[in-house]
Amino acid sequence: MNLDVIIRKYDSTLLISLLLLAGVGTIMLFSASSPTSLLESNNRTNMLYLEAHLKRLLIGIILMFATLLIDYRQLKRFAPGLMIGAILLLVLTKLLFIIKGNYAPARWIYIGSFSMQTSDIARLAVLIFTSYYLDKKRNQIQDFQTGLMPILGVLGLVMGLIVIQPDFSTAAMIGLIGVSIIFIGGAKLSHLSFAGAFSLLLAVPIILYKDYRRARILSWFGVGSTPAADYQADQSLISLGNGGWFGLGLGNSMEKNLFLPTPHTDFIFAIIGEELGIIGAVALLFLFLFIFHRGIKIAKNCTDPFGVFLAIGISFNIVLYAFTNAAVVTGIFPVTGLPMPLVSYGGSGMAINLVMFGLLLNISQARRSVSNKNGWSPVFNG
Repeated sequence: MNLDVIIRKYDSTLLISLLLLAGVGTIMLFSASSPTSLLESNNRTNMLYLEAHLKRLLIGIILMFATLLIDYRQLKRFAPGLMIGAILLLVLTKLLFIIKGNYAPARWIYIGSFSMQTSDIARLAVLIFTSYYLDKKRNQIQDFQTGLMPILGVLGLVMGLIVIQPDFSTAAMIGLIGVSIIFIGGAKLSHLSFAGAFSLLLAVPIILYKDYRRARILSWFGVGSTPAADYQADQSLISLGNGGWFGLGLGNSMEKNLFLPTPHTDFIFAIIGEELGIIGAVALLFLFLFIFHRGIKIAKNCTDPFGVFLAIGISFNIVLYAFTNAAVVTGIFPVTGLPMPLVSYGGSGMAINLVMFGLLLNISQARRSVSNKNGWSPVFNG
């Protein structure tokens, strides 16, 4: 395979869209978190979460632009090591909690005052490793045993380690993203359907094993619901109902005043709907769709298979998280703890998302002309 690299400017439209999304997210986070900041600071400041968010956003943006300075193809050299490292971090996270006798959710590794959610690192590692694997094995991916099973095994191991943290929703999202890239890479739909059916058989007892997950599912179906189980979902719908079409105005949400739990994290979309209305909430979702469109366009313009898979995976990751979060807030999906990218309050998740965007911008910088005698092309190109 011969690579001719034609350097070009990165996708400035995508960059502007990302900065706009980050700006809207920052404004709405400040609005949503103000009452909680006042409560937690004994009325000293309403900017407690805003200040922390801005620091994390700045670090993330620095990482994003730093990612632009590398040749993303060099990641192929480190992909196996990155995947092994991410798996070891997941194991270490659980072991540290067990050793300390702490049986709270084992999702973070703490280094002094710094904390890192290891499933976020695993999410990035899965994207890179799956793209690397498909680039390397794309002529074998239709063979179930030699092509598909190894990558599904790695994906299943990562998901299993995240499930036992426990964090079922993140594991499911990583699985969906990984399988989507594998499908684009040319895997047979019949093979993936079989693997999906097997995974579903395993998932049902795992979901029902934990009382809180079982309560959320039953509440969503309207079976055995209780005020405690329904409270967050109900307050979210009240918040959206308050906003109507045009919203109550920026800063005027009532539900954020300690009625809706965690209004600045997983349920910030409810505050957006309350303050900016249905129109503002839908406009935000269209911004995510536009970013997804730019990402797919970058993938289509890239003829380097690794870059194609990576661009598709990153684009699908962002839009899937955004729309799943919106579906939870609007009651379409059961309550689960998934953030809205660049909008919800968070640390490692925001940094990883901005690194992903840096990679997407990186891929857009150069068009790779690939000479391949096997005539490979991604599924979406027919």
